Amino acid sequence: MSAVPTRSVWTPGQVGRVAEPVLEIKNLSVDYGFDANPTHVLRDVSLTLNRGEVLGLAGESGCGKSTLAYAATRLLPPPGMITGGEVIFTDRSGDQVDVLSQSDQDLRASRWQDMAIVFQGAMNSLNPVHRVGRQISDALLAHLPNMTKKQAMERSADLLDMVGISPDRLRSYPHQLSGGMRQRVMIAMALALDPQVLIMDEPTTALDVVMQRQIVEQIAELRDRLGFSVIFITHDVSLLIEIADRIAIMYAGEIVEEAAAQDVYRRPRHPYSDALLHSFPPLRGPRRELGGIPGSPPDLANRPTGCPFRDRCAHVFDACATVHPELVTPAVPGDDPRRQVACLRHDPARVAAGGYEPVSVPLELSIR
Repeated sequence: MSAVPTRSVWTPGQVGRVAEPVLEIKNLSVDYGFDANPTHVLRDVSLTLNRGEVLGLAGESGCGKSTLAYAATRLLPPPGMITGGEVIFTDRSGDQVDVLSQSDQDLRASRWQDMAIVFQGAMNSLNPVHRVGRQISDALLAHLPNMTKKQAMERSADLLDMVGISPDRLRSYPHQLSGGMRQRVMIAMALALDPQVLIMDEPTTALDVVMQRQIVEQIAELRDRLGFSVIFITHDVSLLIEIADRIAIMYAGEIVEEAAAQDVYRRPRHPYSDALLHSFPPLRGPRRELGGIPGSPPDLANRPTGCPFRDRCAHVFDACATVHPELVTPAVPGDDPRRQVACLRHDPARVAAGGYEPVSVPLELSIR
């Protein structure tokens, strides 16, 4: 991998036409606890991020979204422990490396240059006793030893200007910036070395809706200009519909549905996906009643048998109590063959053997 960042050739609008993987998470499993009975928080999670794509990752708090991001970048703190899987990163020249097997030295060189992360809570991520200019330039100097301090500060000023902040803010401390400005500083830091993958862990948390909109538009504009790929983590599915090319829905440490963003929005196949969509009001169209999701997510320390969503599902049937659903292409005519859903009602083999029609979850699903 190159020691000096080089910019890839990028044409706006190429997303969706070229499916070239840049990051492949394969059967990633994570446990919390070192005793004989650890809690299995991630179970064989697989995701593929294509070059230039925005992949949204959504689900309720505690479903494993952040754990997946930190495990994939080897930033998972104890007592978290990766127990299986691979994270394959493909650089611009086509060379591949398993992030989980990299040496500490190679991993330090790769961070911020190949993959960067914008952490949840910008105020807690920035050092409160250092000016933001120093914090950005430190990352540049650590990875580019031939760069002078003057050049690093000039590059830092360019980065702030790129995210819509006046360069004279380089001398500001984090507490002197608004929440939206701090989040933009974090985005500028993450893009300092022109990474190929940007992981954003709920970057709009605690921001008002106007600032959320500005941050989302900023990310979309920078993605089109620079060509990096994004994993955008949030519990707000409505936000993902505006920015994501594909959306993966997580529940109880597993992916339960993955499809194009518009397919998830207009034709959700998993009852949990539909319930999430009915948890926010539509901005256009006819009025509809908002429906919350009854009950609570399962206790991962005592994971139930069968489908983890069955106690909260309106379409539950007998097999859901004993059979754990796997990700399959839905047995619905006309569906995108790349779509996947973990629901027994959509399993083609079970539909054929059980003699019932697959459920196409309606947009007006009544959650019991």
